Amino acid sequence: MRDDALAIAIEAPAEAPPLAAAAHARRSAAGIACIVASALCFGSMPLFVRMASAAGTGTDTLLLLRFSIASAILGTVAAVRRTPLPRGRGLALLVGMGAIGYAGQALAFCLAIQLASTGLASLLLYLYPALVTVLSRVVLRHPLTPVQVGAVGAALAGSLLTIGRAGDGTVAGIAFGLSAALIYAGYILVGSRVPAGITPTASAAVVTASAAVVFGVVAVVRGVRLPTTAAGWWGVAGLAFVCTVLAISLFLAGLERLGPMRASIYSTLEPPFTMLLGALFLAEDVTLVRAAGGALILGAVVVLARSDVARRDGPSPGIA
Repeated sequence: MRDDALAIAIEAPAEAPPLAAAAHARRSAAGIACIVASALCFGSMPLFVRMASAAGTGTDTLLLLRFSIASAILGTVAAVRRTPLPRGRGLALLVGMGAIGYAGQALAFCLAIQLASTGLASLLLYLYPALVTVLSRVVLRHPLTPVQVGAVGAALAGSLLTIGRAGDGTVAGIAFGLSAALIYAGYILVGSRVPAGITPTASAAVVTASAAVVFGVVAVVRGVRLPTTAAGWWGVAGLAFVCTVLAISLFLAGLERLGPMRASIYSTLEPPFTMLLGALFLAEDVTLVRAAGGALILGAVVVLARSDVARRDGPSPGIA
C-alpha cells in the first residue's frame, strides 16, 4: 500500500501545490474564526464588569479574581489533557506576556478610565491595530500590501466612530490610554514569536497565571473588595471564563495562524459587538455615526478576508 501511494506521489508531482494551498486556506480560515470568536468574547466584557462593579467589587480585586479563576480553569484543562507546559524561551516569553503585557495593559486601561472618560480611554486603546501594523513593518520587517494598509485605516476610523465622543481627560489619563494601546501592541507582537508546538491552552494558562500573580501582589498592598451579591459573582465568572479563558485561548490560536497584523485587524470587530450588546442589554443609544463606524469596521474585515481568499492559490506565507 505504501509503494502504491509513493508511486502516485512520484507520478503526479503537480498535485503538491494545490494541496499546500488548500492546507493554508484551512489554516487561515481557522485563524480568522478564532480571532472573530475572541473579539466577540472580549466585546462582552463591559456586561460582566458592570455586573461585578455594581456588587461593590474593587478594580484590583476584579482583575485578581479574573486571572486567578482563569488560570485555575486553564491549568486544570492542561492537566486533564496532559498538555506539556512550555519551557525555556517559550515559557519566558509567555510569563512576560502575562506579567508585563496583559497585566500592564489591564492596569493601564483601568487607570485611563479613572483619569479620563471611558470614550477617550477606549479611543486611545483602539490605536493598537495601527501600532501593530507599524511595529510589524519596522521591528519584524513584515511586508505591507495596499489592501492591508487600507484595512487598518478603515478599521481604525470605524473604531473611532463606534466609540463615539471621546470627552475630556487629564494628561495622565491620556498617557495611560496610550500606554495601554502600546503595551497591547507589544503583547501581540511578542505572542507571534512564541515557539511552535506550544498549545493555546498551555500558553493561556501561563499568561493568566502570571497576570494573577501580579494582581495578587497589588491586592495584598491595596486590599480586597469582593462582590456582595450573587449577580456580582456571576459577573466575575463571566469575566473569567468568557472574556479570559475563551477570549485569550482563541486569540492565541488565531494569532499563531494569522500573525500579528491580520489578527489585530480582525480583532477590531470587538467595538461594534460591544455597541450591539450595550444597545440590547444596557439601554445604550446607537447613533447613526456609531452604526456607520460599525459598518466601516465590518467592511474592512470583509475586504481583508477577500484579500486572504485571493491569496490562497499562492504559497503559504507563514506568519505575516
